[in-house]
Amino acid sequence: MTITYWEIVLRLFLAVVLGGLIGFERESHNRPAGFRTHILVCAGSALIMMVSAYGFTGQIGEGFVADPGRIAAGVVTGIGFLGAGTILQQRGGVRGLTTAASIWVVSGVGLATGIGFYLGAVITTAFVLISLLLLRRTERNFFSRRRLKRLHIRAIDQPGLLGRIGITLGEASVNIRKSEVSDPEKQESTGEELISLDFLVEIPLDLNHKELFLQLHDLEGVLELFWENQQIPRSSFHNKQV
Repeated sequence: MTITYWEIVLRLFLAVVLGGLIGFERESHNRPAGFRTHILVCAGSALIMMVSAYGFTGQIGEGFVADPGRIAAGVVTGIGFLGAGTILQQRGGVRGLTTAASIWVVSGVGLATGIGFYLGAVITTAFVLISLLLLRRTERNFFSRRRLKRLHIRAIDQPGLLGRIGITLGEASVNIRKSEVSDPEKQESTGEELISLDFLVEIPLDLNHKELFLQLHDLEGVLELFWENQQIPRSSFHNKQV
């Protein structure tokens, strides 16, 4: 089983083009692994596939059967270490999973190109680009709206209150999209000035609501807490001492 020089050039060139298309999208969003990385992964995977399939033709003795998939199989395992380098953990959240997945898919595209499975490589690249470009907008428009919530806090006006609330929300990976603070109102019974703080927040899917509400209630000066216009009294945390 042999392969011509022109076929080698064609497969490597196609691997560079397909890997570059996906890498360009990642580069345009300033991701850790971008244009050059995806090209190298795709071209390298294609070359390894060709070496595995054609590189040992005529170099093994009679009675032995070559396994063209053995060397290529190592790409699937090895590429995981490269993808792991693009995953970052920040404030309890994880970033870079999509880029790591794109590197893994690009290695598959390279393997398909290297063995001559052009249709599968091209269609996979098209689906990846659709997922990265078009589905990103769908994800933002649909899922982010579901994750936008309103938080209302009634508290005693004191220095640093807004900062403490912001730190608590930030530690829970809650992103403040909009905030409003009312003018202070003096309470005649105690003489203290009270303010209302309204937040439009974007919450992570794995948010521990109970823990967040408890931490907000424990902040000095916080009197009342409302989540989506529903009051959350501190007494509702039965497993905590009030």
